[in-house]
Amino acid sequence: MGSRLVILSILATLLALAFGAGALLALPRLAVLCVLAALPLLAVLWWRVERLARQRPAPFVDTTPSIDQRALLDNALACEARLEHAPIALFGIDETSAVAPLNASARKLVAPGRAVDPGVLYRQLAAQGDRRRLIEFDTERGVERALVAVSMLTLHGTAQRLAVLMPVESELEAEALGAWRQLVHVLTHEIMNSLTPIASLSRTAHELLDEFQASLPPDVGADLKTALGAINRRADSLVDFVGSYRSLSNLPPARPERVRLGELFERLDALLAPAWRARGSRLDFSVEPNSLELMADPGQLEQALINLLKNAYEATQPGSGHATVSARLVRGSRLRIDVADNGSGVPDALVAHIFTPFYTTRKQGGGIGLAMVRHLVHENGGTVRYAKSVGQGARFVVSF
Repeated sequence: MGSRLVILSILATLLALAFGAGALLALPRLAVLCVLAALPLLAVLWWRVERLARQRPAPFVDTTPSIDQRALLDNALACEARLEHAPIALFGIDETSAVAPLNASARKLVAPGRAVDPGVLYRQLAAQGDRRRLIEFDTERGVERALVAVSMLTLHGTAQRLAVLMPVESELEAEALGAWRQLVHVLTHEIMNSLTPIASLSRTAHELLDEFQASLPPDVGADLKTALGAINRRADSLVDFVGSYRSLSNLPPARPERVRLGELFERLDALLAPAWRARGSRLDFSVEPNSLELMADPGQLEQALINLLKNAYEATQPGSGHATVSARLVRGSRLRIDVADNGSGVPDALVAHIFTPFYTTRKQGGGIGLAMVRHLVHENGGTVRYAKSVGQGARFVVSF
């Protein structure tokens, strides 16, 4: 378009020069011809000028955000990133009580492998008031407790609620274990301080009785010997009993190393299976895949499984007893060990107490077996839960 205008301008200039030359040389015909030839050129030039005027570009508008706008945008993005990666679960609750996860922690909590039924959890959140409280919800590792708080807010003129959920099962369990260990330590220390002189005095009295028994009436000497013997036996029994609880309070720190579960199960099978077979029962182990490994103290993990299998042995019947120990990876990249049996199981009313030290339902039980299991598993960074078995019996789930 620009080159055409230049050519037209040159032609118009040549015609004007020719017209001027004709006027100077008194040639009217040449001047008239120049004027007639210039009229179309002038019309074309006028049309092009008007068109260019209509096509003038719009004034330039700077759309670059100002410094204040850019700062606000950066702050909003930073705030969104912090909320997305916050270590607590955030849920939004709209005016219809519909609940939606708002950040990564919340989505992870309701993803497959954690909450068994997210709908149940959503209904609990929607029913919360403005007070903080503990709630319980089922996960694939068992029942978990979480602290929940709800606040009110208005966004774009719409009332909404923001629910904050913080799972605290591991923290509560760690505090409970620490408190029990401290209590057991104090009790065993005080009991041992009282038992030691009693046992020593009973032995001394027994020796004195042997020395002076000849000077005592026969019936008196026999009664004293029986009484002192009973005191001595009970004192020794209590010393052994308290010593078992002392092991609970003096648990050594875990020394984790790489443990191949297939090899660990082979050792347990060689150690425990003969006793099961001797009474007509079965004990089966399985690992999937066979190369499954974890970082744990092998001695402590082995002792925890032995305690669980000892309970299974006592709960099952000779001739029909059956226990299984299986290990596999589950959703969420967690390692899970299930110990299940076909025994009598645990009544629902007792499930909350079975891991409590001193608590037992057996006449000869000391209430230390499952408490020790929980200590050993927790010391190695895992959790142990009682889970209802699909059929008959009990099932314990150890997760890492």
